[in-house]
Amino acid sequence: MNKMKNSIFSFIVMFLIVSCATTAKFPVSSVTPAAQITAKMKKDKNKNYAISVTANYLASVERLQTPMKTYVVWVVTENNGIKNIGQLNSNNPKKSTLQAVTPFHPREIFITAENEGNISYPSGIEISRTKL
Repeated sequence: MNKMKNSIFSFIVMFLIVSCATTAKFPVSSVTPAAQITAKMKKDKNKNYAISVTANYLASVERLQTPMKTYVVWVVTENNGIKNIGQLNSNNPKKSTLQAVTPFHPREIFITAENEGNISYPSGIEISRTKL
């Protein structure tokens, strides 16, 4: 009986952990085909959406066919259109990351290469896009 209770408890805990976060893999990009990009999203205690983007082996923006200055991460929201949530931090040449929080409910997330990071609407090269 005690073994059964432990199994049920373990199942419930695993279900809660998995159900709290959404993870999405980006498809292979034709612009940066070596890049392996994932995004994680979860609702925080303030009912905002915490988003984490990790890009491994993403080519430097200066090395793209049309050189740019930064990678910008965007969300397509349920009711508020497209929002810039920040730039990928690429201190490590093998791994670029972004941690962001937004009050808007994201449906899709995509990355563009841009000449400026603080823009309101994407105008550069789209690298990849995925649904959350």
